[in-house]
Amino acid sequence: MSTTVCPPGTAPVTPVARTRPVLTVRLDAVAHNTRVLAASARRLMAVVKADGFGLGAVDVARTALAHGARALGVTTLAEAVELRLAGVRAPVLSWLDAPGADLSDAVLHGVDVAVPSLAHLDAAASAARRLGRVVDVHLYLDTGTARDGCPPELWPALCAAARRAELAGTVRVVGVMGHLACAAGLDAAANAAATARFVRGVAQARAAGLRPVLRHLGATAAVLGLPGTAFDLSRVGAGLVGIDPTGRYPVLRAAAQVTAPVVQVRDVGAGVGVGYDHTYRTTARTRLALLPLGYADGLPVSASGHAEVLVHGRRRPLAGRVSMDQVVVDVGDLPVQPGDVATVIGTGDDPAPTLTEWAGWAGTLPHELLTGLGRRLVRRVVPASPCPTDFPEEHP
Repeated sequence: MSTTVCPPGTAPVTPVARTRPVLTVRLDAVAHNTRVLAASARRLMAVVKADGFGLGAVDVARTALAHGARALGVTTLAEAVELRLAGVRAPVLSWLDAPGADLSDAVLHGVDVAVPSLAHLDAAASAARRLGRVVDVHLYLDTGTARDGCPPELWPALCAAARRAELAGTVRVVGVMGHLACAAGLDAAANAAATARFVRGVAQARAAGLRPVLRHLGATAAVLGLPGTAFDLSRVGAGLVGIDPTGRYPVLRAAAQVTAPVVQVRDVGAGVGVGYDHTYRTTARTRLALLPLGYADGLPVSASGHAEVLVHGRRRPLAGRVSMDQVVVDVGDLPVQPGDVATVIGTGDDPAPTLTEWAGWAGTLPHELLTGLGRRLVRRVVPASPCPTDFPEEHP
């Protein structure tokens, strides 16, 4: 293996990076972010749904647990089982399983499940009864999203049914959870109303005879900007990978970098149309550089006409539309040659465009872009430790 010395916050250019697009996953950033967020939460649940926001659920989970997280959250039971089969033994909560689903794996693997309805409660109790065990559940109250969770008018009935299931020995209510619809904007009135609904819901659960030990309402934005919503546990996902939904707290480090090699260059004159429909036309003599990645790799077509990349230490614009497999960069008079490496998405440690900037160009969320980075990208994992002396393993 090649040997390198990389200063803090940098990712060295490996031989593979000169021939293929690379997604560098910075677990050292995940470790930093976990420590920062855990310091502001009473108890931190690391949310590693969607394959750890696209960066590897098992790697992100293990890193977060080693640096302050106490539990893990996922969307589906399949995601929870993946963690268990990888040897992760920490508490795991799954909160978006279909009503009537077979929840036997939750019982067998010791996975907590969210219960937003009587149908979900019945599924959990049935699985526990079949296997002769007890399943831990978190009753899920809709506090204002009109999305997942139990509508407030049905909540007392759900609490009463959960208490009956407890007495029957099939479930144990260990938590009550909700979700804030307006946390990212730090909307004081909306968040106060949601918090009040949650407090009432917890009181109703206790009045039904339940004794949940974990109350959790807030996610990343709430941890950063709404300390009054902390309760017993905070669910943090986006923040682990460096996304601040509020855009107000520059304490997190980006955990993903995308680079791509230049595979072709050409010198052209003024008036040359580039790409499909010639949406870009050169205005003077210039050099065009071709990068081998496109929307199949997660670059949004909607960023065409706005996006830039960093090459030879300077930002240069994309020329024309983002294609499925390639983009063209107008590099001007820079001495760019095949084999040079452009930083497409940076971590904020250099002038490269960040994930947040790409999201702005595309009119979307950084979450969407990060979870959509394609499987064709070679992955390079930087561990949560001092800079390695050898290149970490790279794999598609």
